[in-house]
Amino acid sequence: MAAELPLSTRPSKDRRYLIADPHLRFWTRFLGPALPLLERGRSDVVLRRIRGGWTSWRGRAVEPVVREALARLLPDDRFPDVVEVGSFWTRTSDVEIDLVAADREPIARRLFFAGSVKRLEDRPFDDHDLIELARAQAALPGGGDLPMIAVSRAGFTTGGLAAAYGPDDLIRAWEAR
Repeated sequence: MAAELPLSTRPSKDRRYLIADPHLRFWTRFLGPALPLLERGRSDVVLRRIRGGWTSWRGRAVEPVVREALARLLPDDRFPDVVEVGSFWTRTSDVEIDLVAADREPIARRLFFAGSVKRLEDRPFDDHDLIELARAQAALPGGGDLPMIAVSRAGFTTGGLAAAYGPDDLIRAWEAR
């Protein structure tokens, strides 16, 4: 199990608990509840359920990997003071920001950017996504007028980003320097 706190300039009690191992998360989400179906030979139903929930599950599984990749790539010339890359959410989860960079965690003195991770294979990060990120950033304590970044599997069709990362950039985070 892992416990996460939202990264911002204010203390928060909005701790989230999650299963740290992605394989075990997959098991508890899809396979454990499907054991009776599998025992009856209904793997077709299980596969249909996995396909139906795959996009959502994959998104939650990928975000920590993206944060770790950015933590390995930063600091750099654009963001020389970044020490931590986390995320932010409100108690009701009506606002969620996938990426928040700061000088320390969980209570930052300074924030350096807010960002979004788009995992869809067929839709690039666009103006709508940028507007949503700006709207969410307004709820981020210490967020003010931060630069915005994005990570997208399918590219970008908008300007206004301080940085844009694709799959090759993230893979580079694990290459020897």
